[in-house]
Amino acid sequence: MFEAFNSSGNTGASKSTSTANNSKNDVSESTASSSVGSKSGKGMDPVININRDFSSSAKSFNSETKPGATTIGDVFTKSLNDFSFSQQQASELDSTKNWSESFHGLGNEPFSKESQETLYTELPDDDIEITPDGLLYLPEIKYRRILNRAFGAGAWGLAPRSETLIQMQEFGGLLTREYGLVIHGRLVSIARGEQTFFKEQGIPTATEGCKSNALMRCCKDLGIASELWDPRFIKKFKKKNCENIFVEYVPTKKKKKIWKRKDEDVEYPFKR
Repeated sequence: MFEAFNSSGNTGASKSTSTANNSKNDVSESTASSSVGSKSGKGMDPVININRDFSSSAKSFNSETKPGATTIGDVFTKSLNDFSFSQQQASELDSTKNWSESFHGLGNEPFSKESQETLYTELPDDDIEITPDGLLYLPEIKYRRILNRAFGAGAWGLAPRSETLIQMQEFGGLLTREYGLVIHGRLVSIARGEQTFFKEQGIPTATEGCKSNALMRCCKDLGIASELWDPRFIKKFKKKNCENIFVEYVPTKKKKKIWKRKDEDVEYPFKR
């Protein structure tokens, strides 16, 4: 069973259970860029590579999987208990869409030509940021602005499709949650967000970072900022707008090489 997580570090039995506590297969994870906003690098998007058992009802969370199956519950053993099965049952009774399970409208029809043109608009150079490690990214708020321009404020939203799962580590941990992007009453994309944290007090902020990460990944399916995953664009942009320089890391006074935009100054904790 998942253990319920609280800020005092104590654990208790969670109301939701994992689908495979007895599975022993190895779980592989791709390298993840930890950022509250969306980041990209080397033309690849870091996504947790874990097999899941997609079933059609909430009851599947209480069922056992086949021997040898690997699930995300083998890695993330604690939960915030923020996913209510009673809400799922209520939605079935009043005929509303249960976005925690529904695939309604997925791939049904294209959006209007005007919306597509807004989604595919090339990003201005001024909107693109770069991390000290050299990863290009678009700030999360700008994904939201593009969605608002394309579909209108209030016409889209992120619906959670799982509870928030936590993997505790020696210093902090990693949390993850699955979200679905719903536009005009249609499910458009599904993605799992993830975010690291360094202490338990940082979990609330990390949950927001996880949501932002899922939004960025969902927007990839709509073609928003697709150039940030294009290796040729990345090389040209960095050559034209960025520079790789030696700076001093103030806390340790050690020299380090970082990336920055040519039109921006070096900021703390670095200095020239």
